[in-house]
Amino acid sequence: MSALHLTKSDFDAKIKSGYALVDFWATWCGPCKMAEPIIEELAKEYEGKVLVGKVDVDAEPDLAGKYGVMSIPTVVLFKDGTEVSRQVGFAGKPGYLQLLQKATV
Repeated sequence: MSALHLTKSDFDAKIKSGYALVDFWATWCGPCKMAEPIIEELAKEYEGKVLVGKVDVDAEPDLAGKYGVMSIPTVVLFKDGTEVSRQVGFAGKPGYLQLLQKATV
């Protein structure tokens, strides 16, 4: 399974229960392109355990604003719709796994 593309209309419903790892990104962002294959890999590895999603900040500026995303990539871990932790900037797989450890403890 690949990462879900989330929009303003389905975001709250998708992340409201359980853990969700959401990548805020844009097509023009170089570090976002480096993060993309890692996010997709994590979506497969954590299928059934953690929802892995992506929000295009250009298409969904309201969501970026709502969650205070000032620079991208920003990857946010939610639990039951509430932010638990975030990683601003490209962190590589180790950085994103560190976020996910909070979801699997």
